[in-house]
Amino acid sequence: MSHQSNPPKSLGVAMIGYAFMGKAHSNAWRNVASYFDVPAFEQKLLVGRDAGQVAEAAAKYGWAEFATDWRSVLERDDIDIVDICAPGWMHAEISIAALEAGKHVLVEKPLANTLAEAEAMTAAAQAARARGVQSMVGFNYRRVPALALARELIAEGRLGTVRHVRAAYLQDWLADPYSPMTWRLKKETAGSGALGDIASHAIDQVLFLLGDAVTEVTGRLHTFTPVRAGKNGLEDVTVDDAAWATLSLASGAIASVEVSRVATGQKNSLKLEIYGDKGTILFDLENLNELGFLDATAPVREQGFRRILVNEPEHPYLDAWWPQGHIIGWEHTFTHEIRDFLAAIGSGSSPSPSFEEGLAVQRVLAAVEESAAAKSALIQLANPPRTAEGA
Repeated sequence: MSHQSNPPKSLGVAMIGYAFMGKAHSNAWRNVASYFDVPAFEQKLLVGRDAGQVAEAAAKYGWAEFATDWRSVLERDDIDIVDICAPGWMHAEISIAALEAGKHVLVEKPLANTLAEAEAMTAAAQAARARGVQSMVGFNYRRVPALALARELIAEGRLGTVRHVRAAYLQDWLADPYSPMTWRLKKETAGSGALGDIASHAIDQVLFLLGDAVTEVTGRLHTFTPVRAGKNGLEDVTVDDAAWATLSLASGAIASVEVSRVATGQKNSLKLEIYGDKGTILFDLENLNELGFLDATAPVREQGFRRILVNEPEHPYLDAWWPQGHIIGWEHTFTHEIRDFLAAIGSGSSPSPSFEEGLAVQRVLAAVEESAAAKSALIQLANPPRTAEGA
């Protein structure tokens, strides 16, 4: 009779937060092992402030237990991974405590509400990494197969020298001036408005797609509806409704970034245009299975944008899903994110985007605010040398 060695220990996962992002992440944790080969794990614990609501969410989303105090996670030996879906003002405290307690940490974007918090989190991540404890920031759009393909094409030189990039992330959920006050409209809880919420995604895509770094920034912020109805009558909106930035990149390319939460009719439109001297790439998140590609090295008489339906098994992530042409959706980006995070933990390698990469985005966001406060003055960014972990 043969004796099999004991299987590796199943990783215990705790998630903090159960609202919009908690729902998206829970869906990914529930499904990832059904489609990808990942280390064994268990959805152990869901944490939220409202006992009744977190109990209901835990039952609905497949978590074995629930708790109302995130600190209870730190002492538990059966928790190996902490997935932080709480609002940005809680990211630094929870992440640093979890890393110091030896837990692998996945935290939603942006990394933090302030540059100082992001720097402290990155220092904690570096110290934890030396002990084999991994960390990652959740820029889920890196896991859109079409954008992962775009990065491959750019890296292969199919666009030649990239000259400029246009990135516009537009939503309209605040277009109505009578939409009520939320925590996302207060600087003390949200850090910033459209800037941190969605410009962080757009800026990360510029850095991700080009493998580049930002050297100079100019920016402008604007709030179109300065007061909104809250629980105590009219309250001041203390964050931006829209933001604009021009970024100079180390490669010599220039990127323009425009974001808005008052762009009437735009629901969740992240549009990217990457222009090189040998080709161009177009992408729109509202058609996330498609990539537009123009090969300018082809004869002029046959040049034109081709529509690549990014659903082939040869495309990033897609060999796990459906037959060709059977499109995937927004939720799959989180499944891919959890897959990559678990794979890195399983192999003992550092996942990407690292906290260093999250910090690089945070530095750009801070520079946009600094520029906007100084009438769109040019802000120079000192770029630290890129490390293997942050590359």
